[in-house]
Amino acid sequence: MAVGQQVIFPPYRIKVVESIPILTVEERRQALADAGYNPFNLRADQVTIDLLSDSGTGATSAVQEAAASAGDESYAGARSWFRFHEELRDLTGYPHILPVHQGRAGERILFSSLLKPGQICISNTHFDTTHANVELAGAEPRDLPCPEAMDLDSEYPFKGNLDIEALKRALSGPDRHRIGLVLMTVTNNGLGAQPASMANLMAASELCGHHRVPFFLDGARFAENAWLVGQREPGYDDWTPRQIATRAFQLADGCIVSLKKDGLSAIGGFIGLRSEQLHARCEANLIATEGFSTYGGLAGRDLERLAVGLREVVDAAYLGARAASTARLAQKICESGVDIVQPPGIHALYLNAGRLLSHLPPHQFPGHALGCQLYLDGGIRCAELGSLYLGNIDDQYRLVSCAPFELVRLAIPRRVYTDTHLDYVATVLADIARHPRRARGYRIVSAPPVLRPFKVRLEPTAVAA
Repeated sequence: MAVGQQVIFPPYRIKVVESIPILTVEERRQALADAGYNPFNLRADQVTIDLLSDSGTGATSAVQEAAASAGDESYAGARSWFRFHEELRDLTGYPHILPVHQGRAGERILFSSLLKPGQICISNTHFDTTHANVELAGAEPRDLPCPEAMDLDSEYPFKGNLDIEALKRALSGPDRHRIGLVLMTVTNNGLGAQPASMANLMAASELCGHHRVPFFLDGARFAENAWLVGQREPGYDDWTPRQIATRAFQLADGCIVSLKKDGLSAIGGFIGLRSEQLHARCEANLIATEGFSTYGGLAGRDLERLAVGLREVVDAAYLGARAASTARLAQKICESGVDIVQPPGIHALYLNAGRLLSHLPPHQFPGHALGCQLYLDGGIRCAELGSLYLGNIDDQYRLVSCAPFELVRLAIPRRVYTDTHLDYVATVLADIARHPRRARGYRIVSAPPVLRPFKVRLEPTAVAA
């Protein structure tokens, strides 16, 4: 991929490969019907290109696997724990590190240890599991995204920001005594993989400090946020991604991080804390539910992979190549006539399904319809972030209020697919864009009371025009 005279390519070569399933059109039709028209229910061997999630789906390096072979599986105080701990202490600066098996375990432990029933957790955007874990702690999740995030087409560089003026009003308003936590997600996965600026993090940190409200980061994609800051925010162009990430962590009282993203591992996460008292509460919760505090549900070999992955992920050559590959796919998709949330992020691209499938009203879930069509036409699995995910439904599974946007997320696994694979995705999308009315709407047949997208079952509506 050429940018000017510079050729950008991944700073690694392929050593082990895995075959890709390729089904016939009829086999895909049957597979989707059997799955209740929910891509989450498809078997992996029924999927050709899997863009459902970037969580735990990346490829590990030879160095990571070599380190894993030396994993110490001692129940307490394993050598692998100390390597993991030292790497995170150096990266984040937090004195207290607790390992967990994945990010949502960290959410559950932190929220149940920090939030009281009736309190409010403010965020730039809570993702689905974060939202659920706040509610399970008896608290209220409240999103305050920056106003610029509402314009999907604008090139504003930091749409992942928190609305600082709204935060000021909340911290001084009638509910100020109920605010128990401010949580910044970097990058903002719920709003188009958009980064948060260092200036925004500093402003939020200062406000929270003034009002004595804990300020935490959800840093699942801390390295990618750091890369975008270095590319887009004045004053950081000569900082390394690791330096930017460390500075971001230093602005917060602690963090929860799923390391299944920017830890370059299939499993793992951690809670980072400054407060000794909060650490004691979280540690007791961890030991009771996850495992002893030096393994937290992880094997020694997982801790070793993560210690190496945390170094590899902040490599500028790796991040530059990953960002360039996503940007290349974004350009091809836009050239095909499909709009995305602009500007492109790194870990995912968000398709504007509501605009592409304008013949489908929100109650027929156009985002879900586009996701299903991508699978039917090309065996591509992805995730809807529209009214099926965010809308309110009644007891009869009818849509009561729709999402602000009908989006589809194409999440790009790390170090897995080549540009040729992603070209194929763009080609399938281009064909849908030429004949959008082929896509049928859907209605809900059954749905769980929480985290609906994971286990909902649907059926197609009438044949499309």
